[in-house]
Formats: sequence, structure tokens, C-alpha cells
Amino acid sequence: MHAEQRERLILEAIEATGFIAYRDLEARLDASPATIRRDLTRLEKAGTIVRVHGGAKPASEARNGRTGLAGTPFEQSITQNLAQKQAIGRAAAALCEPGEAVMIDGGSTTLQMCPHLDGLDLQVLTNSLHIIDALLPQTGTRLLVPSGVIFREQNIILAPAGEESMPRFHAPKLFMGAASLGPQGVMQQDVILVAAERRLIDRAETLILLVDSSKFNSSAGAIVCALDEVDVLVTDSGIPADMAEIVRKSGVELIIAR
Repeated sequence: MHAEQRERLILEAIEATGFIAYRDLEARLDASPATIRRDLTRLEKAGTIVRVHGGAKPASEARNGRTGLAGTPFEQSITQNLAQKQAIGRAAAALCEPGEAVMIDGGSTTLQMCPHLDGLDLQVLTNSLHIIDALLPQTGTRLLVPSGVIFREQNIILAPAGEESMPRFHAPKLFMGAASLGPQGVMQQDVILVAAERRLIDRAETLILLVDSSKFNSSAGAIVCALDEVDVLVTDSGIPADMAEIVRKSGVELIIAR
């Protein structure tokens, strides 16, 4: 493959997701790491990309000063549909068994589980500083966190795609939120978040998704997983009937929080 062809494929991959990991480029281009480094160096000198830890992203993001994740800032999302999120969090917490190990992904809905976990003596792996803060007063709850960069808008700890940052940890259950959910699967608005959630999914036996019904009316571009990878969906009574049917036909257990 000629250098021009590789560069075109690199730019297409970056434009599609906003970030591409070095390991993904090696797989896509069937080229050596040294060749890919030379390609990226040329593109960076041309001003079309910026090389970052773990991969590369469009130069336009650096010029625009983007340092956070795409999507709604946490302090805004936590006030949206609060009553529904509280009910979902309570129903999700009821799925935890005393003394077990669980993973709780950062999010405004998963945060609502925290008040209901007191007394269960759980071991919790979470990437959310908000969840850590909520669980710290619970003396019986043991906490683990991954390494990585703190994204202030969401107060979440994430590592670049392709970089291993998780402790050696395996849990029966992963509780995870999403930006949107549709027939095509579970979606997020930032590819870095997608990569982090895939690492969590790989460590869990059961994926439990927590989304309020407003998430069925929106669409985000980056797919985290297909519907049939979800084991349990906890949502509120506002879920559209057609979407509820799709969820059930995908083999997902549907829990309506009241």
C-alpha cells in the first residue's frame, strides 16, 4: 500500500471517530509500527492531525481547545430527569448481593445507585470521582479506581484507547449508563469513553445498563456494544413500546423502575 493510500485511510478513520489508537492503525493498515509513525509524522507536519498519547486525533480539535469529552457536562446532566434516574438507581442497587464485587461506570444515572449500597459491604471498581465521593462515607464499601487522566466535565478517570489502566479485577456485574440506546446498540458521544467502557465490559460477567427513557429519543455516533451484549436494562416507564419490544426480542431482561 502506498503512503498516500495509508494517509487517506488514517484521516478517514480519525474523522469517523475523533480518535484512532496506534494498535487500531496497525490492524487497519497492515503496516509496521515504524511505517505508521512516519505516516503520522508527515500528517502532523502538514497540520491535519495531532499525535496524542495512545494515538492521534484531528488537528481541528487541538485548535479549538478541546480538552474534555464530547457530550453533556455532568453538572448539567445530573439535573435532567432526576426523579427517573433516582428510581432507576434504586432498582439497580437492588440487583447487588451483599459482599460481592461490582463495577460502576461513571454517569449521572449510575450515581443514583450509591445511597442504596450502604450496608452491602461491596467491593466497587469505579472510574467516577462523583461515585467515589458518594461511597467514601460507607465504611463497609471498598473502593478501587483505574489509572488515567481526569476529565473535569464528567469528573471521570479515563485512559486513552489502547492503553491498559485497569487493576487486575473481575466482577460478576457491571452497571453502565449510555448517551443513547437504539436498535443499533448502546452508544456514547466520545470514542475515548467507548474504549474505556469496552475494557469494563470485558471484565464483567453481566452487563446491566441504566438509562432513563429520554435516551431512546436521541442518537450518538459511537457504538459501545450491540443490544444482545446487554443482559439487563433498567429504565423508567417512558420507554417507547416499540423499543421495549426490540429490547426483549434481543434477549435483554427489561426492568421498569417505579
